[in-house]
Order: sequence, then C-alpha cells, then structure tokens
Amino acid sequence: MPYVDVKVGGKLTAEQKREIAKDISDSLWRVASKPQASVYISFTEFERDSFAKGENLLSDLDKKAQEK
Repeated sequence: MPYVDVKVGGKLTAEQKREIAKDISDSLWRVASKPQASVYISFTEFERDSFAKGENLLSDLDKKAQEK
C-alpha cells in the first residue's frame, strides 16, 4: 500500500487534487505495478508565509517576483 504526501504552498482546487492523484496513482501502476486502488494520497496545504526557501519565506519570494 503506497502512501504519498503532497505538500503544497497555497491552495489547490478539488479538480487539481483529482488530476494530481490520478497522475501519481497512474505512475505508481506504470513504474512499480502498484494498483491504483491501493495508493493513498494526502494533500497538505500550507500558507506560503509558513514555509521558507533558504532564508526567504515563500510569500516574500512571491512579492519579489511580482515586483519584476
């Protein structure tokens, strides 16, 4: 029983989660012969100011990217 935890900064729609779950379960079937029905996938969504890349919060990096 494979278990996959997808962590994402920000929110995903239900449709995005469905598409990601399908791609992950299809890949595990194709590559590792794990039946799609045996794959468990959880989604952890977090605020972008709760995660950093190096010394920069993702929310700060977002602001810098918008300024360019």
